Amino acid sequence: MPETILIVDDDPVQRRLVESMARRFGYEAVAVDSGDAALKLLLSGSGPRIDAIVLDLVMPDLDGLGVLAELREAGLNVPVIVQTAHGGIDNVISAMRAGAVDFVVKPVGAERLQVSLRNALATSALETEVQRIKRSREGTLGFKDIITRSPRMQAVLKTAEKAAASAIPVLIEGESGVGKELIARAIHGSGERRSKPFVAVNCGAIPDNLVESTLFGHEKGAFTGATERHAGKFVEASGGTLFLDEVGELPLAAQVKLLRALQEGEVDPVGGRKSVKVDVRVVSASNRNLIAAVKEGRFREDLFYRLHVFPITVPPLRDRAEDIPDLVRHFLVRFNAEEGKRIRVVGADAMALLAHCPWPGNVRQLENAIFRAVVLAESDEIGLGEFPQLTAQVAKTPAQSPSEAVPLTPPGVDAPLMLEPEVPAAPLGPAVVPLEPHGPALGLLGATGDVRPLADIEAEVIRFAIAHYRGQMSEVARKLQIGRSTLYRKLDDLGVDDAGQASSSTDSVAAR
Repeated sequence: MPETILIVDDDPVQRRLVESMARRFGYEAVAVDSGDAALKLLLSGSGPRIDAIVLDLVMPDLDGLGVLAELREAGLNVPVIVQTAHGGIDNVISAMRAGAVDFVVKPVGAERLQVSLRNALATSALETEVQRIKRSREGTLGFKDIITRSPRMQAVLKTAEKAAASAIPVLIEGESGVGKELIARAIHGSGERRSKPFVAVNCGAIPDNLVESTLFGHEKGAFTGATERHAGKFVEASGGTLFLDEVGELPLAAQVKLLRALQEGEVDPVGGRKSVKVDVRVVSASNRNLIAAVKEGRFREDLFYRLHVFPITVPPLRDRAEDIPDLVRHFLVRFNAEEGKRIRVVGADAMALLAHCPWPGNVRQLENAIFRAVVLAESDEIGLGEFPQLTAQVAKTPAQSPSEAVPLTPPGVDAPLMLEPEVPAAPLGPAVVPLEPHGPALGLLGATGDVRPLADIEAEVIRFAIAHYRGQMSEVARKLQIGRSTLYRKLDDLGVDDAGQASSSTDSVAAR
């Protein structure tokens, strides 16, 4: 999903001009005709998330400087580019002091506006990432720091916010890599214990013979190798939050002691003579089905009900594809800073590929894919060539069943172009023309015995070419001996829906 730009201008001609340019740059655009309408949209919380604002300074009623003052008072950190027909230095100084990040003079040129928007969005993303890292280290990470536009994920965060206001035990369930620890940190950072320690323990990474010592501590000389006294994770987290990741991996012996610690609020260090009182809020997580583990005798039923007081299920990334573009931009900003790169954007074809991969490793796998792409990139744009493994995976798509076909267009497009070639009905007679030696065949007759419409045949050839050349649209156009603009126009005219029927589409394959 592209960034959304809010255009605020009382001049309808200028408003439409800037809106048209923003859409041509690949952004979504929302236009309003007054400062009051802009504030209503920004402060209501019911409209689309705004990533940047192009604001006219001179407007009747509430002018641009008034809008900037209201945004600052409301604590909204959306980057603002101001524009006016009066480009005096006083106006520039006033706008910058009021919080604007850039200034353009009407009528603004397309190249100037594009650079200004790109810089504003990049700077905003970098500042947001720096603040997020700072809050994470301070233990004050909140739910607003979690990147999502998915309604399913937003519902999960709303539920988690209710848990944060209480000391109720929380069990976060979900596949590996979906962000369970991030939600646990947000629960801690949004609750009363935010100033206290947050201690994370991966229960699956502790050897069985060291689990009790790690969690509950041990005295010096309690066992071979215990050369010093160790307080244990419960004591370290006292007053704060203890996050037990992959709690289903705990051995049964440790589960007994964990249950007692939760019930009594005290732990027994290995080799200790007396119990130690602790005040800990426990948030646990598991990527396994704990109910099934209880039935199989691998997890204690009484401990399960002690932990499963407030369950939260995090959906996998494949079920919230709306989040992928924002996550990609987030990781791109971070790895640009870490690797000293200046990569400007992820290409439209590459973003379409990322938006429709199944991501069995979820957000963690996406993060690693972007890291690798940033390292591989030799220009300021990441393309399909930086994702060789994902491209190879998509290349296998024609062998899948039609229900598993991967659409090439991003989410939200009504008629995605499928990489899975349409399987024609059994042709009558010899009306089959081979596309290549020993390769796929093109059926010229339909199920009724009539010749198929030329548009259907052309659509099938284009779909096959896209699959064959792994979504590289320049190569597809070259091999079909047509221009890129002609190819995109044909995609517009010959799009197909998920059922394989002809429908209208958009040129999002090219532009988004």
